[in-house]
Amino acid sequence: MKIIAYLKPHCGWSRGVRAVMAKYNLEFEDRDIWNDMNQRIEMIQKSGQELSPCVEINGHMLPDISGDEVEAWMLSQGLVKANQAAVDVPTDRGCSDEEHAAQRGEIPVQFKG
Repeated sequence: MKIIAYLKPHCGWSRGVRAVMAKYNLEFEDRDIWNDMNQRIEMIQKSGQELSPCVEINGHMLPDISGDEVEAWMLSQGLVKANQAAVDVPTDRGCSDEEHAAQRGEIPVQFKG
């Protein structure tokens, strides 16, 4: 199986896709669309849209998809067999505001009322 995942280094959705790949012990190309503009352009050209993650499996593009959705699609196609292996991150959500701030090196501001 050939898998190309267009992901951001620090993104809840991207971490979810990586977790699903690890759950099934799948090898994949992790394309960094945050630091490599060429990868981002390729993702947009192949998927027809700008949202990530996008995962291409055996030439079939799954645009703007969560880890849960990637897993469900692979199961429906018979590409993997269901397993109950635990994952270490949520596979169905993005980052919280606090996680985004931490990734940018910002200190969250707390107001006292």
